[in-house]
Amino acid sequence: MAIMLSGHVIGLLKEYMQDLVEQARQETSAQERFGFAATVYRPDHAISDLLALLDDRIESEGMQVGLPEGFLHEIWSLCNQASVHVADRVYVESNVGSEAGSKARTRELTYRALLAFIEARGRASAQGEQGVMES
Repeated sequence: MAIMLSGHVIGLLKEYMQDLVEQARQETSAQERFGFAATVYRPDHAISDLLALLDDRIESEGMQVGLPEGFLHEIWSLCNQASVHVADRVYVESNVGSEAGSKARTRELTYRALLAFIEARGRASAQGEQGVMES
């Protein structure tokens, strides 16, 4: 059974995701200043970067900020479940808009799709529990 992610934990996830998006913007800006071309960056790269950041943050501050036991494994499992959904959403959204595909944009779209998947999973889980309680 999957653990439910509290509002606090979702808030931390959003904060970490925003940190990664901002980091990508800064990297892109620095690379452009030095004349480097952008490399291909896919949703699976964004998820790997998120998991690496989470591993680092859990190691350095996990319990102090209230991350539950088994959090990294839970997020890793969620990312595996969501990978096709996330890749499809990022593909569609990145090809609809006029904004150029960048590392920051890919991260932003990936994390938005991942959060939508987590929220939908939470709603479905809550409705399932509601149905069990009413029976």
